[in-house]
Amino acid sequence: MISTLCLYVKYIDTKNKKMGQEYRRKNTSCTLINYHFIWIPRRRRKVLVGDVRVRCEELIRDKCKQLTLEILELAIEPDHIHLFVNCPPDIAPHQIMFNIKGYSSRFLRKEFPHLLKMPSMWTRSYFCSTAGNVSSETIKKYIAAQGTRD
Repeated sequence: MISTLCLYVKYIDTKNKKMGQEYRRKNTSCTLINYHFIWIPRRRRKVLVGDVRVRCEELIRDKCKQLTLEILELAIEPDHIHLFVNCPPDIAPHQIMFNIKGYSSRFLRKEFPHLLKMPSMWTRSYFCSTAGNVSSETIKKYIAAQGTRD
């Protein structure tokens, strides 16, 4: 059974390397889990501009590194954020959002006093999708195209 699994993973590996992603390997698992997240500031205010945008990106990258998430694509628009990540199997999507939103909100509101006027930085809701219905490349292209439309 184990040898069959190893052969199957090697077959998938050759197909997967074309996409440029590596499988996460542990003693008992071999995974490739990609999530596409979208979330918005409270009342969809266009506050993610200038220094706030730059700092928000730094905070998201820091938190993803702490959570051992690999950022495949990140786009910050004035009123929403797209994040496409590869993650380990032991962290659920709601935990990812809880950590990133809490961490970024805490620091952004501390460093930019005008954000304290909002009841909270982020809404409680978010969108999450796996790369199951479309390819990872399609999601990357979609996120990379954010902000290029007039």
